Amino acid sequence: MIDHERDLAHLREATERLLNDAASWDNASVAEPSRLPGWTRGHVLAHVARNADALVNVLQGRPMYASAGTRDADIERDAPRDLDAHVADVRATDARFREVAAAPADWSRTVELRNGVTDSASRIPFRRWVEVALHHVDLGCGYELEDLPEEFVLREIDFLAERFHGLADLPPVVLRASDGRTWTTGGTSGEGGVAVTGTAVEFLGWLAGRRDGSALKTEGGPLPQLPPL
Repeated sequence: MIDHERDLAHLREATERLLNDAASWDNASVAEPSRLPGWTRGHVLAHVARNADALVNVLQGRPMYASAGTRDADIERDAPRDLDAHVADVRATDARFREVAAAPADWSRTVELRNGVTDSASRIPFRRWVEVALHHVDLGCGYELEDLPEEFVLREIDFLAERFHGLADLPPVVLRASDGRTWTTGGTSGEGGVAVTGTAVEFLGWLAGRRDGSALKTEGGPLPQLPPL
């Protein structure tokens, strides 16, 4: 069962880790490239802040973003700001999100995100945790996938494996971790299946588009090309 209050506590810890790292930079560091193509660290921090605003909209029954164009424009507008402005924005928007998420609500209700995607309201705090944790890695500041809490790694693999399950243009995939855990994803035809072995962290990196899967071993075919998230 999803525990949104526990996820909010994890989110607070993850946000503080990100902010503690960012606070040690200077303004020049904000303009340096992130690990996301075409984005500086300032773009990543701006996105993290605007995502908090967007998820407040979701919890309060409004569209997540006014439009895709508005989302992108807001990130471009905010990316060049100085470090202090970014840190203050991420801190303030995180506090606002957690304030709204802490209010009494029907957590079993269905909410709508981008592009018609729906989910249980109870999973929104975890989705926010994902945004903060993975984008912390994207900043390229020394925080790596290996530093993520094990609970986060396993739950995000669960989430992404489910997301890619049943896609017609993917073969069936079985992920077998070195500790014995397994996940299934990809197509459901039962033909052309691929068995993939490796560590949970490498599975997460591949599923989340943060690593190319070269550290994984496959049997039955090459590692499939996943669609973008």
